[in-house]
Amino acid sequence: MLLKDKVVLITGAAGGIGTAAAKAFANEGAKLALVDLNEDALKKVSGQVESSDILLVPADVTKEDQVKNYVDKTVEKYGRIDVFINNAGVNGANATITEQQEKNLRFVMDVNFFGAFYGLKYVLGVMQEQKSGSVVNTASNGGWLGAPGMSVYAASKHAVLGLTKSAAIEMAPYGVRVNAVAPGATNTDMMRRIESNAVGEENVEEAKKAFEAAVPMGRYATPEEIADLMVFLASDKSSFIDGTMVRIDGGMSANSAQ
Repeated sequence: MLLKDKVVLITGAAGGIGTAAAKAFANEGAKLALVDLNEDALKKVSGQVESSDILLVPADVTKEDQVKNYVDKTVEKYGRIDVFINNAGVNGANATITEQQEKNLRFVMDVNFFGAFYGLKYVLGVMQEQKSGSVVNTASNGGWLGAPGMSVYAASKHAVLGLTKSAAIEMAPYGVRVNAVAPGATNTDMMRRIESNAVGEENVEEAKKAFEAAVPMGRYATPEEIADLMVFLASDKSSFIDGTMVRIDGGMSANSAQ
């Protein structure tokens, strides 16, 4: 097992990628601390994970005191945090920049940027003291590409990449690595919302076909494929990978000059 008895903290654990990550890390022998806004959904996830050592902490990642609490609870139970999957995120409403509403702007940035930042602030403090740890932030292919109608989401994921690079440089002297995964279209509830936002609920199948056609491999990623990459980046198998964004998008990035 790649992560036997390691303590893995996962935010957004009740979402598609978060749930897949919880299962994947449990299969590698990890002890889990799972965080999500929805307590009932967390309990459902815990019933799907093959592990007897799971801490569930309902929390709103946009609230700094609640972030500090989920970190404190994890350390209180396990004494350390070896891996942080900084995964909670939202896509928000589709609108052009000229039609964007302040409510949506603040909602997306609060979760995707401030939520990620607060998580790093408190988890990195723990890892710095123990002089070890691995962080995997969830970015997106929207972290390096523009996304018409999703400017706020794209901007928030660009910000996650900036956090990743800065944190990696700051924490390298302490033996702590910080990387990011950048999924493309992935078969999750978030993708269902993106499809619906793009064309309306009555045409989601048409949107799905169009989105899949834009992927060179011709399909969406599965949450399990994203989770497998997270496990690799969290483990000692990637011990010299730091400050990097790893794209996992079925070849879409091959069309980009970046």
